[in-house]
Parts: sequence; structure tokens; C-alpha cells
Amino acid sequence: MNTQSVAELVLLAVSEDGVATLTLNNGKVNALSVELLMQLEQAAVALGADDKVRAVVVTGNARAFAAGADITQFAETAGDESATETSTETAGISDPPFAVSSPRRIAQIGAAFLGALGAIEALPCPSIAAVSGVALGGGCELALACDFRVAGLNSRFGQPEILLGIIPGGGGTQRLSRLVGSSRAKELVFSGRMISAEEALSIGLVNKLVEAEQVLLEALAWAQSFASGPRHALALAKAAIDRGLDVSLHEALLLEQEFFVESFTTPDAAIGVKSFLSDGPGHAEFG
Repeated sequence: MNTQSVAELVLLAVSEDGVATLTLNNGKVNALSVELLMQLEQAAVALGADDKVRAVVVTGNARAFAAGADITQFAETAGDESATETSTETAGISDPPFAVSSPRRIAQIGAAFLGALGAIEALPCPSIAAVSGVALGGGCELALACDFRVAGLNSRFGQPEILLGIIPGGGGTQRLSRLVGSSRAKELVFSGRMISAEEALSIGLVNKLVEAEQVLLEALAWAQSFASGPRHALALAKAAIDRGLDVSLHEALLLEQEFFVESFTTPDAAIGVKSFLSDGPGHAEFG
């Protein structure tokens, strides 16, 4: 396996069979800072442009896939120890002056989420979130941006933004409702409650549930099954499904027809149809 550091906050490994693994590397809880999101977007865009990459796994650590956005970036004074010392010594005030970050700064944070998670969603190959520990707020939204989610029995999911007096800003009100339905999405977003891995599986948020120590292995095995499949056909099928969700059923069916015809112009069709006619189904070996 060829391993390299895309940046200190995102680690990349690409196996010989074309499975790429993106590992979040920002401390114990993998807070999704603007800096991490920018690096994640850069990595995803590069993987999307690499024809050798056939599937992508996104993961964190045993404690946290990602616990959410870096909340310190939501406040002007967060983490400013010098401000605390100055205000206490000179003004006798126990707490430093506090202000939520300006709308301009919040828009920058939102744009970082939009760019990074959009780049993950736009990958032309299958993507799998390997979730162990917590996937909350932006972490849940990152998992939602992947095509599939493999979760450990120790995992927890949720959109707790409402408990901060704000709403999700990384797709939580949109991708979640498209995946589990608007009523369930509203219940989770309105309450901010955290749900277990079992409940996440029952509502369709998670595709597979395994022991915590098996999460990455299961996700990689699933990714490898895609990597050995028809790359062009998978990309067209993914595009048809994703783009079809944004238009009417009639328009989506026309889009499917367009991609259906296009699929016959790819090397995958030549390999698959020839194999079926000569050896029957399930024997094609795609390059």
C-alpha cells in the first residue's frame, strides 16, 4: 500500500487495486475545522481526477469518526487566553467579552463544509464512510456525503446543532431528509438527540453494522468489491441516481436513458456482454 500525507489533518492511502482511504487526523475527536475541510476538499478533488482510483473510504479513529465542526471557530474570543487574563486583571471581570463570529466568517465556514462535502459526494466512484465512535453534526454530515456507511456497534450519530441555537450547515437538513425521510430528519434535527448505531441502521442512515474493530476492514472489503467491478458503469449509475434526485421523475427517466445508451459505448459493456454470451452471468473480469 502506498501511503502519503496529503496534509497533517488528512492522511491518504491508496492500495494497488485502486482503493483510496482518507483518514481524518485532527486529534481525539477529529473536529472539522476550516483547515481540515479545505484539505479534505483538495484530497477529494485529486482522487476524483485520478482514473486509477476505483473506490474511496473515509474514516476517523476508534473514538470519533468526527465529533462535528470546530466550535471554537464559531466565536470571536474562543481560545484566547490572553484576552481572559487581560479582562480579569484590568477590569475584574471573570469571563472575557464574548461574541459569535461575524456572518461573513460563518459564511466562510459554511463554504468550507459545502466545498469539502460536495467534493466527497461528487467522487465518480463509490465512497464509503467507515464510522467508529461518534459522528455528530458535521461528522454525521460527512458520513451522509458518502454513498454508503459502515458503522461500528460503538458508533453514535446525530445533528445536535439545535442545542447550540443554530441549524446544520453541512447538508444535515438536506442529505439526511433525502436518506431517511423528512419526518425522521426533522425529529433528529429538531431534538438534537444522539442515536445509537442500531437505531441508525433501523432508519436507513447506516448500511452495515459490525463490531467496532471490524469497521475499517469491512469498509475496505466492500470498497475492493467495487474496485474490481465495471468502473465506467458504476460512475454512470452513480451519476444517474444522484442527478435524478434533483429533477422530476420524467426528467430523471430521460437522464437514465441517456446514461443507459452511453454505458454501451464504454469498455465495460464490451467486456460484460461478451462474457455473458460466452460464459454466462457473473464471470466478467473488468479492467
